[in-house]
Amino acid sequence: MQVLGIDFGGTGIKGAIVDTRKGELVIERLRLPTPEKSKPKDVADVINEIVTSFRWKGRIGLGFPAIIKGGVACNAANISKKWIDLNVETLLKERTGYEVFVVNDADAAGYAEMSFGGGREFQKGIVLLLTLGTGIGSAIFVNGQLLPNTEFGHIQIRGKDAEHRVSDVIRQEKQLSWKSWSKRFQEYLDHMEMLINPDVIIIGGGASKYYEKFFCYLNTNAKLLPAHFFNQAGIIGAAIFASQQ
Repeated sequence: MQVLGIDFGGTGIKGAIVDTRKGELVIERLRLPTPEKSKPKDVADVINEIVTSFRWKGRIGLGFPAIIKGGVACNAANISKKWIDLNVETLLKERTGYEVFVVNDADAAGYAEMSFGGGREFQKGIVLLLTLGTGIGSAIFVNGQLLPNTEFGHIQIRGKDAEHRVSDVIRQEKQLSWKSWSKRFQEYLDHMEMLINPDVIIIGGGASKYYEKFFCYLNTNAKLLPAHFFNQAGIIGAAIFASQQ
């Protein structure tokens, strides 16, 4: 089955047609800048531009940076507050003319990794996926089943949200070396291991492309793996999610 998968990120909105039976992009992805302030109408226009660019007619999966319940955004940490309590699926169906199925963006990445990537071999036990980009996304799978809408990027470390200390954007803004940034990340991982004691931790998002530069500084009880799909996991996972609805 082919589905258009879209990943709504802090700096870019990315989309591609995905073969959900293989977990593969069937066309080169398109990336457009995320509109300033990420207001609903502006984001809907960009998503519609991606749909029309591919001449797509069919179901669409969207990974969205918020808690999603029944298609409704329940929070807005890194996007416009105008999204809160808005039915994202209804808005985008009206804008694109097609069925849109919306899932938390980190959960989408988790679907990709558990179906075809780093988590495929770990269907027993606890798998924690962390996506490091504009913020920190999290997804937890227990014996292969998703616990949806975890927001562990917002746990408090040293009096502030963890993602305000540890995200890849913070690393770049503060021009931290990989070694210095890894000390912050290690503190975060220590908290996560204390809280949920995972068997496997998979690192995805933009920083995952450079895992060889910082994995050497990390020490975890859990097995530590880079995401198989790097920052394409959100696109693939959103498509997988939509194909299952």
